[in-house]
Amino acid sequence: MTAPLLEVRNLTAHFARDAAARRVVDGISFHIDPGEAVGFVGESGSGKSVTARAIMRLAPEGSPVRWGGTVRFRGEELLTLDAAAMGDIRGRHIAMVFQDPMSSLNPVMSVGAQIDDILMRHTGLSRRAARRRTIELLDLVGIREPAQRADDHPHQFSGGMRQRVLIAIAVSCQPALLIADEPTTALDVTVQAQILRLLMRLRRELGMALMLITHDFGVIAGMVERVYVMNGGAIVETGPTDALFAAPQHEYTRALLAAVPRIEPGG
Repeated sequence: MTAPLLEVRNLTAHFARDAAARRVVDGISFHIDPGEAVGFVGESGSGKSVTARAIMRLAPEGSPVRWGGTVRFRGEELLTLDAAAMGDIRGRHIAMVFQDPMSSLNPVMSVGAQIDDILMRHTGLSRRAARRRTIELLDLVGIREPAQRADDHPHQFSGGMRQRVLIAIAVSCQPALLIADEPTTALDVTVQAQILRLLMRLRRELGMALMLITHDFGVIAGMVERVYVMNGGAIVETGPTDALFAAPQHEYTRALLAAVPRIEPGG
């Protein structure tokens, strides 16, 4: 039996503000196997993104967080790693695509320079070799004329193209686990479908595991093998995607599924 790529046990997260500490993740446990695609579904505030940030050891901006439990990646405990060791894992072995592509990119650097820097830092490539790889990555994610566009800045790209740049950055070191946190929220419906197809193709071609976070069951249909449903910082239901769609057990899961738009025959 293959060991999990990621194994989380009794994870808690408390936001510390003044003397009070608010628990936003309440003792959840889950695993992700090598190459597996897993969905995390729930409304805003359910704890999905905080869970992802716990794996990356990234506290939400302006919110000091106290983590509890265990987060093991390839058997190594992440919550107690020193900053240097965690910095090596973050981006190289576990990567994350955030939901706001504009705020996630440096507005004063060309997109190519941003990818170059990551490649040089994590892989030791020379600047010239990094630029060649950057152009390959931009081409991989479907950006036309990648050699020319590498010198452009984020504001010169549409929202969908910026998200493609973020995906290129995330897969630049061929991570074992890609976390996509609401990767289509800020995009129109047509571009959403393109980004989801891109994530599916890259997962297949690069052999990555995928943790897809969304508030919309419609986004994960056909994309993931298993689903975890979160509400109030807890996992309220989990199961294979097809089985959970066919026969949801928890009332919250049923409510989320009922909210997915459907086209009625003859409508």
